[in-house]
Amino acid sequence: MEAGGPLRVGIIGGAGWLGGAIAEAILDAGIAEPQNLSLSYRSERPNRFNRSFWTSDNQALADRSDVIVLSVRPADWPSLNVDAEGKLLISVMAGIRLSALGARHRTGRVVRALPNAAAEVRKSYTPWIVAADVREDDRSIIRAIFDACGSQDEVRSEADIDYLTGLTGSGPAFPALLAEAMAADAISYGLAPEIAKRAVNTLIVGAGRLLEQRDDCPGETVQTFLDYRGTTAAAIEEMRAAGFGAAVSRGLSEAFRKSVRMGDAS
Repeated sequence: MEAGGPLRVGIIGGAGWLGGAIAEAILDAGIAEPQNLSLSYRSERPNRFNRSFWTSDNQALADRSDVIVLSVRPADWPSLNVDAEGKLLISVMAGIRLSALGARHRTGRVVRALPNAAAEVRKSYTPWIVAADVREDDRSIIRAIFDACGSQDEVRSEADIDYLTGLTGSGPAFPALLAEAMAADAISYGLAPEIAKRAVNTLIVGAGRLLEQRDDCPGETVQTFLDYRGTTAAAIEEMRAAGFGAAVSRGLSEAFRKSVRMGDAS
């Protein structure tokens, strides 16, 4: 990119849900103009982003981009032969190491980032880590892209990214797991499924907004209900006695181990 010139962004896997969400966030935030956004697809071109450049040739996308976002499944990455020629390369794949990305794609300006499904509604939390050759102006681009998707933090190490793969990379999966269990219990009690669904979904959404607006530590919210010694305290104590905290810890530990194994396999 020439100094002061327009930023050209390419998203390999732009036809996918995450690639498409990142593309929409980039356009809405004005980070790149539609004509300077390139997206690739595997089999059928989506009917969206019609002012942007679509291609099934990933190298053609890379050649016309200053920033290349890799948004493909980690299992598909070994067959992805793209020369990034020293450009800024941002991977949103779980597990794949900076060193492996740099070696395969011929660039030292490599970033590992981990947005989640909430990027679609601009509520993703995205941790990221960079290789040594990433410049300060590159960091500004990275922050802009992932601020557009929600919020972001540069973390200290790839181990942090591996841990956060389970904690935040799973996005709405864990709150949805809790919601599923609550709705199933409500239905087994006798509530109509549509009422159970509406009650639980509204509870989860409301709790998220309350935590966001008050910016409390979640533990403070829990303690408030425990101190009140009402029905909620009774439920919390029974859930903890049944191993709720231990189950969450075991799940996050297994996600961390899976991320490390994926990186070792690359």
